[in-house]
Amino acid sequence: MKRQTLVPIGMSGNCVEIIEALTAAYEVPAILDDGEQHQGTSFEGVPIFPLSRATDYPNAEFLCLIGSTRSFRVRKRLIDGVAVQSKRYATFVHPDASVSRFAELGLGAVIYSGVLVTSNARIGNHVLTLPRSVIHHDVNIGDYSLVGTGVILAGGVQVGESCYIGSGSAIRDGITIGEGALVGMGSVVVRDVPAGAVVAGNPARPVNRRD
Repeated sequence: MKRQTLVPIGMSGNCVEIIEALTAAYEVPAILDDGEQHQGTSFEGVPIFPLSRATDYPNAEFLCLIGSTRSFRVRKRLIDGVAVQSKRYATFVHPDASVSRFAELGLGAVIYSGVLVTSNARIGNHVLTLPRSVIHHDVNIGDYSLVGTGVILAGGVQVGESCYIGSGSAIRDGITIGEGALVGMGSVVVRDVPAGAVVAGNPARPVNRRD
Protein backbone atom coordinates (compact mmCIF):
# COMPACT_ATOMS: atom_id res chain seq x y z
CA MET A 1 0.00 0.00 0.00
CA LYS A 2 1.40 3.37 -1.04
CA ARG A 3 2.06 5.71 1.88
CA GLN A 4 0.88 9.33 2.01
CA THR A 5 3.55 11.86 1.01
CA LEU A 6 4.57 14.55 3.49
CA VAL A 7 6.98 17.44 2.93
CA PRO A 8 8.47 19.21 6.00
CA ILE A 9 9.16 22.95 5.74
CA GLY A 10 12.27 24.19 7.54
CA MET A 11 15.61 22.42 8.02
CA SER A 12 15.74 23.31 11.70
CA GLY A 13 16.41 21.60 15.01
CA ASN A 14 12.68 20.97 15.17
CA CYS A 15 12.98 19.00 11.94
CA VAL A 16 16.02 17.08 13.21
CA GLU A 17 14.08 15.97 16.29
CA ILE A 18 11.09 14.57 14.44
CA ILE A 19 12.33 13.46 11.03
CA GLU A 20 12.73 9.84 12.15
CA ALA A 21 9.07 9.64 13.19
CA LEU A 22 7.93 11.40 10.02
CA THR A 23 9.82 9.05 7.72
CA ALA A 24 8.42 6.07 9.61
CA ALA A 25 4.86 7.26 9.00
CA TYR A 26 5.08 8.96 5.59
CA GLU A 27 6.94 9.02 2.32
CA VAL A 28 9.16 12.11 2.72
CA PRO A 29 10.59 13.07 -0.70
CA ALA A 30 12.08 16.44 0.29
CA ILE A 31 12.60 19.08 2.95
CA LEU A 32 11.92 22.66 1.86
CA ASP A 33 14.16 25.47 3.11
CA ASP A 34 15.44 28.68 1.47
CA GLY A 35 18.65 28.81 3.52
CA GLU A 36 21.65 29.08 1.19
CA GLN A 37 23.66 26.74 3.41
CA HIS A 38 21.17 23.94 2.74
CA GLN A 39 20.88 24.15 -1.03
CA GLY A 40 22.27 21.08 -2.79
CA THR A 41 22.46 19.15 0.48
CA SER A 42 20.37 16.48 2.16
CA PHE A 43 19.50 15.33 5.67
CA GLU A 44 19.16 11.65 6.56
CA GLY A 45 19.00 10.94 2.85
CA VAL A 46 16.20 13.46 2.20
CA PRO A 47 17.16 16.20 -0.30
CA ILE A 48 16.66 19.85 0.65
CA PHE A 49 15.06 22.19 -1.90
CA PRO A 50 13.88 25.84 -1.88
CA LEU A 51 10.34 26.66 -0.75
CA SER A 52 9.39 27.43 -4.34
CA ARG A 53 9.51 23.68 -5.02
CA ALA A 54 6.33 23.14 -2.96
CA THR A 55 4.37 23.04 -6.22
CA ASP A 56 6.38 19.95 -7.24
CA TYR A 57 4.32 17.93 -4.75
CA PRO A 58 0.64 18.48 -5.65
CA ASN A 59 -0.55 15.45 -3.69
CA ALA A 60 1.60 15.91 -0.60
CA GLU A 61 0.72 17.08 2.88
CA PHE A 62 2.99 19.61 4.60
CA LEU A 63 4.25 20.56 8.06
CA CYS A 64 6.01 23.80 8.97
CA LEU A 65 8.81 23.03 11.46
CA ILE A 66 10.33 26.53 11.50
CA GLY A 67 10.29 28.08 14.96
CA SER A 68 12.88 29.62 17.29
CA THR A 69 13.34 32.69 19.46
CA ARG A 70 14.42 34.51 16.28
CA SER A 71 11.57 33.44 14.02
CA PHE A 72 8.51 32.66 16.14
CA ARG A 73 6.72 35.96 15.49
CA VAL A 74 6.99 35.58 11.70
CA ARG A 75 5.84 31.94 11.46
CA LYS A 76 2.41 33.05 10.21
CA ARG A 77 3.94 35.15 7.44
CA LEU A 78 6.31 32.33 6.48
CA ILE A 79 3.50 29.78 6.30
CA ASP A 80 1.18 32.13 4.40
CA GLY A 81 3.99 32.74 1.90
CA VAL A 82 4.22 29.08 0.88
CA ALA A 83 2.07 28.11 -2.11
CA VAL A 84 0.09 25.51 -0.15
CA GLN A 85 -3.60 25.55 0.73
CA SER A 86 -4.29 25.45 4.47
CA LYS A 87 -6.22 22.18 4.19
CA ARG A 88 -3.06 20.44 2.93
CA TYR A 89 -1.24 20.80 6.24
CA ALA A 90 -1.10 17.58 8.24
CA THR A 91 -1.60 17.18 11.98
CA PHE A 92 1.12 14.94 13.38
CA VAL A 93 1.22 13.22 16.77
CA HIS A 94 4.40 11.34 17.65
CA PRO A 95 3.61 7.71 18.54
CA ASP A 96 5.22 8.25 21.97
CA ALA A 97 2.93 11.20 22.79
CA SER A 98 -0.38 10.92 24.67
CA VAL A 99 -3.32 13.06 23.55
CA SER A 100 -6.76 12.89 25.16
CA ARG A 101 -9.62 12.06 22.81
CA PHE A 102 -11.31 15.15 24.23
CA ALA A 103 -8.47 17.44 23.12
CA GLU A 104 -8.52 19.40 19.86
CA LEU A 105 -5.55 19.68 17.50
CA GLY A 106 -5.41 22.17 14.64
CA LEU A 107 -4.10 21.75 11.11
CA GLY A 108 -0.32 21.77 10.97
CA ALA A 109 -0.01 21.08 14.70
CA VAL A 110 2.92 18.85 15.66
CA ILE A 111 2.99 16.95 18.96
CA TYR A 112 6.49 15.67 19.72
CA SER A 113 7.67 12.62 21.65
CA GLY A 114 6.60 12.32 25.29
CA VAL A 115 4.10 15.20 25.19
CA LEU A 116 0.95 14.82 27.31
CA VAL A 117 -2.18 16.68 26.21
CA THR A 118 -5.10 16.21 28.59
CA SER A 119 -8.85 16.69 28.39
CA ASN A 120 -10.41 19.71 26.68
CA ALA A 121 -7.09 21.27 25.72
CA ARG A 122 -7.02 23.05 22.37
CA ILE A 123 -3.82 23.17 20.33
CA GLY A 124 -4.17 25.69 17.49
CA ASN A 125 -3.10 25.55 13.86
CA HIS A 126 0.64 25.22 13.18
CA VAL A 127 1.55 24.92 16.88
CA LEU A 128 4.75 23.04 17.69
CA THR A 129 4.71 21.29 21.07
CA LEU A 130 8.21 20.00 21.72
CA PRO A 131 9.23 16.85 23.66
CA ARG A 132 7.94 16.04 27.15
CA SER A 133 5.71 19.08 27.55
CA VAL A 134 2.50 18.76 29.60
CA ILE A 135 -0.63 20.55 28.43
CA HIS A 136 -3.28 20.33 31.15
CA HIS A 137 -7.07 20.55 30.97
CA ASP A 138 -8.74 23.50 29.25
CA VAL A 139 -5.48 25.02 28.03
CA ASN A 140 -5.78 26.95 24.78
CA ILE A 141 -2.69 27.53 22.63
CA GLY A 142 -3.15 30.06 19.84
CA ASP A 143 -2.21 29.46 16.22
CA TYR A 144 1.48 29.55 15.18
CA SER A 145 2.83 29.36 18.75
CA LEU A 146 5.73 27.20 19.92
CA VAL A 147 5.90 25.35 23.25
CA GLY A 148 9.43 24.31 24.19
CA THR A 149 10.70 21.07 25.68
CA GLY A 150 9.53 20.18 29.19
CA VAL A 151 7.05 23.05 29.53
CA ILE A 152 4.14 22.70 31.94
CA LEU A 153 0.96 24.61 31.14
CA ALA A 154 -1.41 24.25 34.10
CA GLY A 155 -5.19 24.08 33.78
CA GLY A 156 -6.92 26.88 31.93
CA VAL A 157 -3.78 28.66 30.67
CA GLN A 158 -4.46 30.79 27.59
CA VAL A 159 -1.56 31.27 25.17
CA GLY A 160 -2.08 33.83 22.41
CA GLU A 161 -1.17 33.57 18.75
CA SER A 162 2.50 33.52 17.72
CA CYS A 163 3.97 33.07 21.20
CA TYR A 164 7.16 31.31 22.27
CA ILE A 165 7.18 29.42 25.59
CA GLY A 166 10.79 28.58 26.41
CA SER A 167 11.94 25.11 27.44
CA GLY A 168 11.47 24.13 31.07
CA SER A 169 8.98 26.89 31.81
CA ALA A 170 5.97 26.46 34.09
CA ILE A 171 2.82 28.56 33.67
CA ARG A 172 0.43 28.75 36.64
CA ASP A 173 -3.22 27.80 36.16
CA GLY A 174 -5.48 30.45 34.65
CA ILE A 175 -2.65 32.65 33.36
CA THR A 176 -2.97 34.46 30.01
CA ILE A 177 0.06 34.87 27.73
CA GLY A 178 -0.62 37.68 25.26
CA GLU A 179 -0.14 37.47 21.51
CA GLY A 180 3.48 37.49 20.35
CA ALA A 181 4.94 37.17 23.87
CA LEU A 182 8.15 35.31 24.68
CA VAL A 183 8.64 33.39 27.94
CA GLY A 184 12.31 32.67 28.61
CA MET A 185 13.72 29.21 29.38
CA GLY A 186 13.05 27.90 32.87
CA SER A 187 10.67 30.70 33.79
CA VAL A 188 7.88 30.38 36.35
CA VAL A 189 4.97 32.54 35.25
CA VAL A 190 2.53 33.53 38.00
CA ARG A 191 1.07 36.70 36.44
CA ASP A 192 -0.49 37.44 33.07
CA VAL A 193 1.99 38.39 30.34
CA PRO A 194 1.04 41.30 28.03
CA ALA A 195 1.04 40.94 24.27
CA GLY A 196 4.51 41.28 22.75
CA ALA A 197 6.28 41.16 26.13
CA VAL A 198 9.48 39.27 26.92
CA VAL A 199 9.58 37.77 30.41
CA ALA A 200 12.01 35.49 32.24
CA GLY A 201 12.96 34.29 35.71
CA ASN A 202 11.31 32.88 38.83
CA PRO A 203 8.92 34.53 39.18
CA ALA A 204 8.95 35.75 35.57
CA ARG A 205 9.47 39.48 35.11
CA PRO A 206 9.79 41.73 32.05
CA VAL A 207 13.21 41.62 30.40
CA ASN A 208 14.93 44.56 28.74
CA ARG A 209 15.17 43.74 25.02
CA ARG A 210 18.90 44.58 25.09
CA ASP A 211 19.31 41.71 27.60
